[in-house]
Amino acid sequence: MPDTGKMTANYHSHTWRCMHADGTERMYIERAIESGFRVWGFSDHTPQPYPPGRVSRIRMTMGQLEDYVTTVLDLKREYRRDIEIHLGLEVEYFPAYFGELLREVEGYPIEYFLLGQHFIDTEFGGTYSGRATGDPEVLRAYCRIVSEALETGRFAAFAHPDLIYFTGDPGVYEAEIRALCRKAKACRVPLELNFLGLCEGRNYPSPAFWRIAAEEGNQVIWGLDAHDVSHIGDRNTLEAAAALTERLGLERTERIDLTRLSGGTRQEQAPPAPHIL
Repeated sequence: MPDTGKMTANYHSHTWRCMHADGTERMYIERAIESGFRVWGFSDHTPQPYPPGRVSRIRMTMGQLEDYVTTVLDLKREYRRDIEIHLGLEVEYFPAYFGELLREVEGYPIEYFLLGQHFIDTEFGGTYSGRATGDPEVLRAYCRIVSEALETGRFAAFAHPDLIYFTGDPGVYEAEIRALCRKAKACRVPLELNFLGLCEGRNYPSPAFWRIAAEEGNQVIWGLDAHDVSHIGDRNTLEAAAALTERLGLERTERIDLTRLSGGTRQEQAPPAPHIL
C-alpha cells in the first residue's frame, strides 16, 4: 500500500479545451515535477459524437481530439526523463453514443478511460448527478447507468463516484451504494477519492459513501481532478485525503490498469488517422 502521506501518481487532470480549466499542459507537467510526481495522466473531458446542432460547453469538440493527443504525446517525449506521462479521457457513459465514441477514438493511442458520470442522460436536458435530490429514482438511475458502464470493462477507474448528491432516505442510499461498490469491486475498477471536491468543499467526498467503500473493501485511488495549476501540490488537500483514507482504512493504490481499454488503440508511432467531421 502506498504511503498515505504521499502522492506520486495522478491520472485525473484537464486542459483548456474543456472550457472550464486554465493553464497550459506544459505548466501542469512542470508543476507536477516540482511537486514530486513521477506519473501524470491527462484525462480531459471526452468529446461526444453528438448529432449536428448539439454543441457541448463542458468538453472538447471531436475536432480538437487530434490536437489534444498530439500535445500530450509531444510532452511525453520531451519530458520522458523527468516524468511518466499518460494519455487518457474522462468519459461520460451515454449508451446511445458510446459505441460511436469508441469508433472515433480507435485511431488514437488513448491509454485509459476514467468513468466520470456527471449526467444521467446527457447535458442536454439530462439530470446532473451533483444536484441535490431526495428522489430515490434519481439515485437508482445513477447507480444503474454507472454499473452498466463498469460492466463494459473499458474503464480503468471511476472518478468521483460519490458525485451523486442524494439527500433522501439513508437506508435507500446505503442499499444502492453498497450494491454499486460491490459492482466496482467485482469489475476490478478502483474508486477515485477526488481532491477537487475536497479543495472546493463540494458534496463529495461523501463520508457515507467512503464508509461503505471501506466496508466492501474497494480499492481506492487518489485523483487531483486538476483544472488549474494551483490544484497540484496543495498540502492541505493532500492531508485531508490522507486523514480520510487512514481513518476509514481504505485500500489505496497509486496505479491504474492501462490495459483495460483494449481494441480501441493504435501504436503510438503511427500517425493520427485523418478524421472527416
